[in-house]
Amino acid sequence: MAFSYEDELRTRLEREKNFVAKSGGRLRFALAYPNFYRVGMSNLGIHIIYRLLNSHKEISCERFFLPEQSTLEKISRANIPLLSLETQTPLNKFQIVGFSVSFEPDYFNVVKMLRLGKINPRASERTDFDPIIIAGGPCATFNPEPLAEIFDAFVVGEGEVILPPLIDEIIATEQLPRRQRLEKLSRLDGIYVPLFKKNVSRQWVSNLDEHPAHSTILTDDAEFNMYLIETARGCGRHCRFCMAGYCFRRPRNRSLDVLKNEIVAAKKFGKKIGLMGAAISDYPQIDELCKFILGEHLQMSVASFRADSVTSELVKSLAASGLKTLTIAPEVGSEKMRAVVNKGITEENIFNAIELGLSAGIKNFRLYFMIGLPFEELADVEAIAELTARVKKFCGGRLTLSVNPFVPKPFTPFQWSPFAKKKYLDEAFKILRGQLKNLRGVEIISESVRSAEVQAILARGDRKISEVVLMSESAQDFRRNFKAVGLDEDFYLRAIPFEENLPWDFLEQGFTKKYLRDEFNRAAEFKSTPQCFDGCRRCGVCR
Repeated sequence: MAFSYEDELRTRLEREKNFVAKSGGRLRFALAYPNFYRVGMSNLGIHIIYRLLNSHKEISCERFFLPEQSTLEKISRANIPLLSLETQTPLNKFQIVGFSVSFEPDYFNVVKMLRLGKINPRASERTDFDPIIIAGGPCATFNPEPLAEIFDAFVVGEGEVILPPLIDEIIATEQLPRRQRLEKLSRLDGIYVPLFKKNVSRQWVSNLDEHPAHSTILTDDAEFNMYLIETARGCGRHCRFCMAGYCFRRPRNRSLDVLKNEIVAAKKFGKKIGLMGAAISDYPQIDELCKFILGEHLQMSVASFRADSVTSELVKSLAASGLKTLTIAPEVGSEKMRAVVNKGITEENIFNAIELGLSAGIKNFRLYFMIGLPFEELADVEAIAELTARVKKFCGGRLTLSVNPFVPKPFTPFQWSPFAKKKYLDEAFKILRGQLKNLRGVEIISESVRSAEVQAILARGDRKISEVVLMSESAQDFRRNFKAVGLDEDFYLRAIPFEENLPWDFLEQGFTKKYLRDEFNRAAEFKSTPQCFDGCRRCGVCR
């Protein structure tokens, strides 16, 4: 049978419930996720924006995803354009293309999808007849500069409050030349237009109950085959490596009554309830919420929880829902490093969470760790191995360690910190594997150091990085192309002096650089030696 891209999309659509079949509409909006369908449909933001846009009487919103590799090869060979899921319409036939960008490695997929959609990926070369290309999501909010040559505009903050005035302005200016339209968009709160660079303040929802956040479209083909419900946004914990703890510092909880109503509405779909939030165990009424879900004869899962706030009721509910492996994120192994990162949990909290899991019948555990953090020494890596051995002896079951290199992120106290040298990270992994190799039932999984380096470069990159992204189809291409444009990887991986201007300084997140610098200095108080690992790496404190 001959391959048909359109038939493949129609077949996928037939497996969905609640997609919008909307004809007409003054504005056709392409909602794009720069990864595969199964990944994109597990992203709650896609569901929220899809519902928001299609509730507007003048907008018809359709979805686009990166095709799976076999399909990608076929449509590339046949020169078939990227098509929408709902009506199999080419990407370049929409007036607006909005990408939700959550992860730096997906930058290359953005360029790939634009080219597949027959749209010039370079913003400066697009004409009045081309769609306006917009990015939202965490990457757009915290450092859009590595994508500034690709996107016409960025949504800085939460879409529920930014998109309505943005859409109104796009409709009102549809007869104007492209540059004038973009200039008018740049005047809106929460919109950054690289062509007209100015300070932009992040926008956020003050009352979550006014903005529903749950699965809109149901499918069995998503990575997380669940009905997703957001319990809260923000985190008051402020771990020094985490953007959520600073940029979304003020926790905002949905009311229990609203969540109960959403759970009741989800019953007809018969899916497991997936509770979403920075730390589900921090939700003030988590025990009552768990009891309600099970009382409705539904199963549940959680995005994350904290070892110091997890409750017996939560763990029992997860076990009753079929959870086989309990995940805990100590992040580090030593008391010193817990103080450095401000994680706020103790070893006692970790073992208490494991004991709750064992009592509920959960036998397997996964622990998340980072290596290469500021002020870390190899002795701190050995402490991870020692903690793992104690956990294995305590729990007895299968233990999986997810260990990844630390990536410094904008708007955190560690934004000035360097990415650790490969030599150091290789030695750290060697220590971990060497000390744990004789422990049966322990598995170590990790991201490669090279992949983490690319993520670090993209996370803290400036506008020059856009040129390399435009040239690259993968992380491997990205590294090869760096020299071609005269850039130095080490410049983007280095320690950044406090006094240096940062590419994201024009974004206002609600706090000052001095505040972050003071937090960095507080972390430095816990270092045990006058030098950072691998000799002095000019972190801003040891100089």
